[in-house]
Amino acid sequence: MPEAIRPVETLYKGQETLEGAGVRLRRLFGNREVPKLDPFLLLDHFGSADPHDYVAGFPWHPHRGIETVTYMLDGRVAHGDSLGNEGVIGAGDVQWMSAGSGIIHQEMPEQRDGLLRGFQLWVNLPASEKMSTPAYRGVGTDEIPRLSLPTGGRVHVIAGRHDGVEGPVRGIPVDPTYLDVELPSSTTLELPARRGYTALAFVIDGSLSFAPGAPAVRADHVALFGEGERVSVSTGPDGGRFLFVTGRPLREPVAWYGPIVMNRPEELSQAVVELRRGDFVKHRAPVLEE
Repeated sequence: MPEAIRPVETLYKGQETLEGAGVRLRRLFGNREVPKLDPFLLLDHFGSADPHDYVAGFPWHPHRGIETVTYMLDGRVAHGDSLGNEGVIGAGDVQWMSAGSGIIHQEMPEQRDGLLRGFQLWVNLPASEKMSTPAYRGVGTDEIPRLSLPTGGRVHVIAGRHDGVEGPVRGIPVDPTYLDVELPSSTTLELPARRGYTALAFVIDGSLSFAPGAPAVRADHVALFGEGERVSVSTGPDGGRFLFVTGRPLREPVAWYGPIVMNRPEELSQAVVELRRGDFVKHRAPVLEE
């Protein structure tokens, strides 16, 4: 019996917004979409050739109860935290940070001219992991497998597997797949998407059809897929590039206040008390190297 192709269930265009100290970005989905994209909470796309749109960056701010995934296509962002960890996320690099019980950090663009372009995805943590020790996974571009496709194009495997190759980010509670897929014109590709897992695609460039005969999805849109086992992707004359993300839903209650995501409102209240009191950070964060 052939595996069922997942249809596009919902399209998200998102909206322009300001975050941090005034960074212009497009929020593709966020708080209002919970729990439809479980275990994913938020996806931001930031990109501009005008330094005034991003140079103010994201000064010191807390996180608890989630993982933040920053993937850069162009430019560099310096990061540091209240525990002394610091580094630079360059073009093609990924930082997969588990905030766990709490961390205070900042992300600041280093350059003052030229293109800055990237993404930040928030991934929920299960209740059993929300007060775990924070951890960073810093992955350089040369550590990410790039698979050439027989029909042209390539797949960057950040997490999960494609064609037997496993990405460098492993051991994440929601068992994610995170691929960056580049396809030439007039190409068709099928990607496995485990039944019962949430699956979505964000179109970076070009336009893509995600089912035979389906309307094209243009750049800066997220397609959320319905049930099935595979996603079918076809390109038009200009080709296309997209992020493909899947993960195991947690099906747990979500209590959300800014950069803190817990299960119950009283846990949010406790986090705010701890921030004001100065004991929000509970653990020292190790740097994990895959």
